[in-house]
Amino acid sequence: GRPIQTGEFGADMKVHLINEGPVTIIVDTKLKE
Repeated sequence: GRPIQTGEFGADMKVHLINEGPVTIIVDTKLKE
């Protein structure tokens, strides 16, 4: 179970970091407009 949990956690963190960038840019763009 440990390796699977670590893999899921790692993948979740990657998705979070990747998604955070574009979302922040979109929010900033909307606020500026």
